[in-house]
Amino acid sequence: GLHISQRNITVSTCGIVPRMYDLAKNKKDTVSFVLGEPDFVTPKHIIEAAKKKLDEGCTHYTDNAGILPLRQEISRALKQYDKVDYDPEGEIVVTVGGMMGMYMAILALVNPGDEILIADPSYTNYVGEIVMNRAVAVPVPVYEKDNFNFTYENLKSRVTDKTKAIILNSPCNPTGGVATRETMETVAKVALEYDLYVIYDAVYKHLIYNDTDYINIAVLDGMRERTIYVDSFSKTYAMTGWRLGYALGPVPVIAQMTKLHQYGIMSAPTTAQYAAIEALRNGDRDVEMMRGEYDMRRRLVVDSFNAMGLTCFEPLGAFYVFPCIKNTGLTSEEFCTRLIVDKHVAVVPGTAFGESGEGFVRVSYSYSIKHLKIALERIKEFLDELKKG
Repeated sequence: GLHISQRNITVSTCGIVPRMYDLAKNKKDTVSFVLGEPDFVTPKHIIEAAKKKLDEGCTHYTDNAGILPLRQEISRALKQYDKVDYDPEGEIVVTVGGMMGMYMAILALVNPGDEILIADPSYTNYVGEIVMNRAVAVPVPVYEKDNFNFTYENLKSRVTDKTKAIILNSPCNPTGGVATRETMETVAKVALEYDLYVIYDAVYKHLIYNDTDYINIAVLDGMRERTIYVDSFSKTYAMTGWRLGYALGPVPVIAQMTKLHQYGIMSAPTTAQYAAIEALRNGDRDVEMMRGEYDMRRRLVVDSFNAMGLTCFEPLGAFYVFPCIKNTGLTSEEFCTRLIVDKHVAVVPGTAFGESGEGFVRVSYSYSIKHLKIALERIKEFLDELKKG
């Protein structure tokens, strides 16, 4: 009879999150902490730049790798901010969001059965993307005491002769952890020792707080030629719906990714590419404004959780906090289910991001202060009632 690909069957949807959504949507006054998406609308000047290009009739395909002026702007931005020099002609490809950059990077690197190391907990989509490319996701447990960063021991212990790459996400979803220079050096050391690629997902790099240093792993000795850097306009400029990102790396890998692009999608959306040029040229003030807002929300949420007795390491990047709920005696899933049922507040169980997420929940603070205050008040009531038993 007719069969669909076995590969797709083995990719599980992240079952927990849809279940939380279902529970939430049946309750009228549910306050959600679930979405990892800016609540800001794309800045007006970026929208205007896109409209202008539409009026001028810029509605055609672009190069597979994206329009050259955008690749030149990306190159300039990386040189300025990251201190890494990439050639717009052969080392940059414009993708449909950061997600496609990740997917194409994995597709370009792996043979069936190759292994890719990912942090546990980490962003839910990594596992799916790896499995869809017939590779094996190998979770590397990371711990709160290390700010959820890789250590040399835990990385090295998971390397086998099938390991091909390490996915490094900093700032990190779900924990909000930021890799220090020391962590980057650790990852580089393992990559060089075992001849591995690093796929560096930096989509939250402009959302780092407390003057914490940002470092691109590609600046370290021997790393530029083995790093595929993936970024996106989605989080930085509140452009999630424009579906635009980019990948940078050594010529052989980017050439493969560009070829795959040609067969997969032809090119990224043309209007979005023109909007992105405007974002890179004139969007710094918007980024600063949004980062200031997120930082205010971050302080509110972290302080509130700590005051309620849900200890919370300080997330220095992205827009998530990852409070520890072990002292409630509930599992992550029980906590989230009861919180929705009793208080109509939706948060994501840590286990959605890997087994090591047990005992934690992920709370997104990409919402207005008013929204956050209502939810935090309800969570406090929930905890008080739990204590009374």
